[in-house]
Amino acid sequence: MDDYILEIKNIIKKFSGVRALNNVNLNVKRGEIHALVGENGAGKSTLMNILSGVYPYGSYEGDVIYNGSVCRFKNLNNSEEKGIVIIHQEFALIPELSIGENIFLGNERLGILGIDWNRTEDEASTVLRKVGLNESPNTLVKDIGTGKQQLVEIAKALSKNVSLLILDEPTSALNDEESKKLLDLLLELKKEGKTCIIISHKLKEIAYVADRITVIRDGATIGTVENSQHDIDEDYIIKLMVGRELINRYPKRERTIGDKLAFEVDSWNVNHPIYTDKKVIDNVSFNIKEGEIVGFYGLQGAGRTELAMSIFGHSYGYKITGKVRIMGRECRLSTVRKAIESGLSYVTEDRKNNGLLLANNITVNTTLASLDKVSRRVVLDSAKEESVAEMFINKLSTKATSTKQIVSSLSGGNQQKVLLSKWMYAEPKVLILDEPTRGIDVGAKYEIFCIMNELIAEGKSIMMISSELPDLLGMCDRIYIMNDGRIVDEMPACEASGEKIIASIIRSQQEIN
Repeated sequence: MDDYILEIKNIIKKFSGVRALNNVNLNVKRGEIHALVGENGAGKSTLMNILSGVYPYGSYEGDVIYNGSVCRFKNLNNSEEKGIVIIHQEFALIPELSIGENIFLGNERLGILGIDWNRTEDEASTVLRKVGLNESPNTLVKDIGTGKQQLVEIAKALSKNVSLLILDEPTSALNDEESKKLLDLLLELKKEGKTCIIISHKLKEIAYVADRITVIRDGATIGTVENSQHDIDEDYIIKLMVGRELINRYPKRERTIGDKLAFEVDSWNVNHPIYTDKKVIDNVSFNIKEGEIVGFYGLQGAGRTELAMSIFGHSYGYKITGKVRIMGRECRLSTVRKAIESGLSYVTEDRKNNGLLLANNITVNTTLASLDKVSRRVVLDSAKEESVAEMFINKLSTKATSTKQIVSSLSGGNQQKVLLSKWMYAEPKVLILDEPTRGIDVGAKYEIFCIMNELIAEGKSIMMISSELPDLLGMCDRIYIMNDGRIVDEMPACEASGEKIIASIIRSQQEIN
């Protein structure tokens, strides 16, 4: 008989009378890695929030059975006391505090006179070694990269004597190397008897690490698939997720690239905004033609986002030099407003913190970058605002109850559509898309790619930054490769491959060394 650490039975969860979860069932074996997959809005995070006590007992129907007992968690502390710890996609770390302080935040190591800092440092060092992070516990979280911050989150969970670890999109902000290290760490924790539930849209990673995979669609359990041999059929899982076969993950488009250069950047140099002597972008030059999608690839820290942000209204950096031309005209993009007025838009990789006002509705977010277009003598035309938001909901097939829906309540894919709407309404000539499909499922990805093709068909040009090599190869006309703040290679997408691109990066590193 199977030994189940967790059984979820007939869970029903409603929001404003609408069923977000409809008789969901899930069982997790002790000591396994169990993957939970589904489209954005399928109900995965809602289910995990019930399990961890974020949605308390009484706010849902059905039973959560953990170690053979029905749980009635009222809050997060109740579930953590039982050894259930959830790591959300957005880190719960305080940048200005040290690694050690973050690990034991709310769980401080106390002595006679307050916090015992020696004990804090010693115990933090122990859990850091366990997750393979060679950093001093006294290092500030703001001074380490995203991959290391994810390991701090796991160290924080291990410090609470976790038995069931839940990870929501743990590799969404990591590069391939960091993702592999994280997945290998989960396999090590499995050997130690820990149980993990991992929510992810990256099916290759799921195939590598998961023992079983449960698919949720439209708030209901579709089924659980065995993956003991780690040879799962991705297309089969996708079909279960979206309810249809997705034969081609990249929509075809008529390639009508013009001869005219839409976007030119020459001799672009940027220094770090805090460590002002450190050069972050080193003499970068590139161009994009009308109707062209040009990709930018590089490992974590290559400088892609820093490049994009420094160009877009000098949003990042110090001592910025170089020239930018849009449609052949030299532009001075020293502020975000000047960048927008010059025909440049930037869809940030961090939609939750820098792209959207999560506490506001779809209407406010859609028109935010173009208020002059919905105003009369500096007075907002509310009716026009509503009309614009409604138009983009229909155009992008955004799943929302109305234009008044609060953006934070939308799924990741639909939040991304609202962010795209905001910048499409600004009517840019050139659109910078920074990780446009981060944290969204394959079905939503396809819809975003279709929108990109429509923009190109309208004569716009796109600079696409992505850590997903298959997406760049599937969508771009050319690809620039960056390393250490420099462009180290350029190749047509039709001639590119993962092997060639990584080889270019390795060669450039050898030249530096």
